[in-house]
Amino acid sequence: MTKHILHFLCLFIGMTTFTEAQNVSSTDITINRYVDGTLLAPESVENPPLVIIIAGSGPTDRNGNQSFMKNDMLKKLAERLSENGVATFRYDKRVVKQLKTGTFDKNIRFDDFVTDAKSVVTYFKTSYLSITIAGHSQGSLVGLLASEAGVDGFISLAGAGNPIDQIILEQITKTAPFFTKDTKRVLETLKNGKTTTDFPPALASIFNLDIQPFMINWMQYNPHELIENLEIPVLIINGTKDLQVSAAEAQLLKDRKEDAELFIVENMNHLLFEINGDDLVNTKSYNELNHPIMPEVIEVMLDFIQKEKSTIKK
Repeated sequence: MTKHILHFLCLFIGMTTFTEAQNVSSTDITINRYVDGTLLAPESVENPPLVIIIAGSGPTDRNGNQSFMKNDMLKKLAERLSENGVATFRYDKRVVKQLKTGTFDKNIRFDDFVTDAKSVVTYFKTSYLSITIAGHSQGSLVGLLASEAGVDGFISLAGAGNPIDQIILEQITKTAPFFTKDTKRVLETLKNGKTTTDFPPALASIFNLDIQPFMINWMQYNPHELIENLEIPVLIINGTKDLQVSAAEAQLLKDRKEDAELFIVENMNHLLFEINGDDLVNTKSYNELNHPIMPEVIEVMLDFIQKEKSTIKK
């Protein structure tokens, strides 16, 4: 399959449609007792398309931040899209609200995130003619599953093609190969639906007993099998400097969804930022506020959304 390395070409795509920055209104919305978010709407655009942005793993808020990691990645993405005529809704993961209110539920499961995403789609479905889900990292898989709620397009941003157990095994093998055997054993136990306390203490952040039921639930989903059955337009975006999800994962999604658009962005990391330094520079960007979303990403997303909107029967 052909991969597209975006340079100056993508800066041109869609510019004839999106030229002047729009004035944008911001409204905080409570979808239900689990989901709070922010709707950005271009004020001078009639019937704009809507993009629902789904965050990645961890207690990530609507802006893309966690307690000790602030980069505003999702906020920047939403603002750039809305300034170019697209309404956006981004929301806190339910665990964020639970932590803020002291009501954390240790029985939370991966399926709960899918339920929340579907609730967001249902909330906006009668208000917007065109709805696209854009899921980042773990949110890509959540978005894949939530797309059955009835959306018009799906965008995978740095989303994995393999199930999470394969991703974990690959990362451990690459960074701590001496734990590969133990990792394989624990993952096999979890795949069989059982929990275990028999794991190296060094892997507790991954295999803590409290999160094993969540992992068991998460592991049952295979992204490249799910995307194969998706009957809506699909855009897959990844970067060559992504330390968490390699471009090969994006290619795997493309291989199983041949009519999907695939764009691999040179020097882009997991947060959609341009990185011209080494892995240390890359890692530091996760807690820096000065990095913009790469303009190529915005232009490609806008072009995809515009084409998708034009195919919807009024």
